[in-house]
Amino acid sequence: MATTDPRDQQRLLYGAPLSELAATVRSSLGLTQGRLAEVLGLSAPMFSQLVSGQRIKIGNPAVVRRLQLLLDLSSEAAGLTAPELDSRIAAIRDEQPTLTSPTSEDLSTVRVLAASATADQLRDVARAADGAGAGGLGDLLRRAAGAARG
Repeated sequence: MATTDPRDQQRLLYGAPLSELAATVRSSLGLTQGRLAEVLGLSAPMFSQLVSGQRIKIGNPAVVRRLQLLLDLSSEAAGLTAPELDSRIAAIRDEQPTLTSPTSEDLSTVRVLAASATADQLRDVARAADGAGAGGLGDLLRRAAGAARG
């Protein structure tokens, strides 16, 4: 039977109600609700409606992607300096959506990496890849770190 509670529907879509996901990002990254809406690319009123359960689904896949990147960043925020954190948040805000989805080969690579190292190790290597100018590799390693967590 389908649920009619908006938060339950969000849990089915995103793994948790958007209010919980937003609270995680806000507390770990030190963002206000308005700043989080800006980074995601949503208007403050729209974001408020999503968080309060007045709206259920984020309509823009690029916004969902930015939310996932912010959640991933939340798990490594404690190990970053304030300038590093600000830089990563700005990069997420400025990310341009792609028209392709991850290939099954990408997903297989993420699974293998996640099984090969701890989330902390993968995040450390991702930072090194970013520092070497290999941002794409860093992104892949962060996705694997996210998979290794759960």
